Amino acid sequence: MKTRNINRRIFLKTSAAAAAGITLAGNIPMPGLAMKAGNRLPRWKGFNLLDFFSPYPPKNLDGSQTTEDDLKWMSDWGFDFVRVPMAYPRYLDFDRTRDITKDEMLKFDQKAIGQVDDLIYLANKHNLHVSLNLHRGPGYCINAGFHEPFNLWDDKDAQDAFFSHWQMWAERYKTIAPGKLSFDLLNEPAYIRDMNNQYAAKGPVPGATYRKVAEGAAKVIRAVNRDRLIVADGNSGGSNVIPELIDLDIAQSCRAYYPHYVSHYQASWVWKDPSKAPTPVWPGVIDGKQFGREQLEEFYKPWIALVEKGVGVHCGEGGCYSKTPHNVFLAWFGDILDILTSHKIGYALWNFRGTFGILDSERSDVNYTDWYGHKLDSKLLELLKKY
Repeated sequence: MKTRNINRRIFLKTSAAAAAGITLAGNIPMPGLAMKAGNRLPRWKGFNLLDFFSPYPPKNLDGSQTTEDDLKWMSDWGFDFVRVPMAYPRYLDFDRTRDITKDEMLKFDQKAIGQVDDLIYLANKHNLHVSLNLHRGPGYCINAGFHEPFNLWDDKDAQDAFFSHWQMWAERYKTIAPGKLSFDLLNEPAYIRDMNNQYAAKGPVPGATYRKVAEGAAKVIRAVNRDRLIVADGNSGGSNVIPELIDLDIAQSCRAYYPHYVSHYQASWVWKDPSKAPTPVWPGVIDGKQFGREQLEEFYKPWIALVEKGVGVHCGEGGCYSKTPHNVFLAWFGDILDILTSHKIGYALWNFRGTFGILDSERSDVNYTDWYGHKLDSKLLELLKKY
């Protein structure tokens, strides 16, 4: 992403004026209002942007980084939302030749943080709401790949660091209107005893523990800006609603990855031996189990019930890894989008450019359209635009 023409100081300063004059997209209810039946969130639709997904700075900034053209194309095609999943080490300043220590958790790197400013500015410029997310928070990530010095669910030091990170982001962006920016607290919470083992056993976070962490983060955020919209990802890796949070004025985010046999076919971070992943079909029997529209409707039933209670719901991630047969992907995802849309739940594809995306997805069974030097999956784009 080219940043030389972006004045961060002006962007942050003038956000105050924008906050005073902007009409909230979808008439977003403010925290503290009485809950009414129906989705309290707009039916945002868009993409995840992976600029800060890795805990390590990229070696080549011109590679997978989001460009302003990307954002313009999203907006031109009718999308209005981007989610930015970040790994907290990406914006810290510490010695990367060794494991990070607890004492280095708040050594913020202003240059890296300025790059986040730039991405938010450009997305807002093209009328895209930004959901800022900690994909890796201090002491927790659904994926391995970085050595954590503590456990978010068990250690007070980790929780204090987590709260401090959100306090920093809240203060930095306190003048940006809720219609332009929301905070998604933590990607796909699950209880993992060994945070540094890719294939460690994963279970649901105890409800009281999840509430303690989410409530603590929301408290520091709303002490800075009481109107900031806050989202919590579903428990058990994004799959399950969190009843313990319903009274906290926090929206909840589901996933569009069920069943993983379809969404993550041969994905190396899911399968120890990708070659043994059963071939997906839709609808049909996979690994001895029946899957189809009926099973999807059952899976989303608790999320629909949450909407009916007046809780905001959005699907923060979804899609298929590039190894899934394209026709199976489209049939499966069409059913998911139809179910979500019928209940006014928006979605964000993982990702825009890349192996889950609509551009440069590296699928072997797609007749791509040339799009300014990129390979465009036109059939997938048309499906998304339909919903």
